[in-house]
Amino acid sequence: MQENSLHSSFHLDGRVALVTGSSRGLGKGIALELARAGARVAVNYANSHEDAERALAELEEIGPDCCLVQADVTNEADVQRLYKTVAQQLGSIDILVCNATCFQPELPFEEYSVEYFQKMYEFFVVSPTLLMRACLPHMKQQRFGRIVQITSEIFALGASPFSAYAAAKGGQIGLSRSLSSELAPFGITVNMVAPGWIPTERHAKVSQQAKDAYTSQVPAGRMGTAAEVGTAVVYFASDEASFVTGQSLSINGGHTVAG
Repeated sequence: MQENSLHSSFHLDGRVALVTGSSRGLGKGIALELARAGARVAVNYANSHEDAERALAELEEIGPDCCLVQADVTNEADVQRLYKTVAQQLGSIDILVCNATCFQPELPFEEYSVEYFQKMYEFFVVSPTLLMRACLPHMKQQRFGRIVQITSEIFALGASPFSAYAAAKGGQIGLSRSLSSELAPFGITVNMVAPGWIPTERHAKVSQQAKDAYTSQVPAGRMGTAAEVGTAVVYFASDEASFVTGQSLSINGGHTVAG
């Protein structure tokens, strides 16, 4: 086990995991923790092949059972190709982590276009729907499956100005809660991990002042890491979480409590 691994004794040996949007950021952190727990992990990316190759190289340092698949997870044909490619290279998917996202501008409500609301809906409701439909036949047949949706503290906080993002995340949360009941009889759990603001590559240009202002509102007094989000996903993916479904775990140092 590598020194920077944070997961505990949960083991995912023999399981196949797909993490969408995992070429960098939170997705990469989740993929690395799943691999450290023993899973065979598929890295998915849409555009940045260079980032994806770097993520794959990091995974290969942990174990050889991983693969890289380019796909637009909002496109039904791409999702079907993604599933088939992962199944051919690693095996049928046991653990699905819906993490892919798009650019999230902060705009007053009147300045968001209807098209942008639709784009958010495609990423956070349509994409998980397509992915789950692809994975469910295998999961139902084996009576085991783990679906983890990466949501956000933004919905719980009602933070502004993020109305398009918050609305779509609300749809993702509602979908997850409903499916958790529907799929439980098949041994399939559906849970959510709701990170706070965790700096990744896309926050490189954010000022330290803005980060300090956020941290000042966090009871734990710091920002989190991608690995800490990954360990929460490892727990939900484990056998130990077989009786946990429809739940949301906030990874934000108590920010939603303080808010």
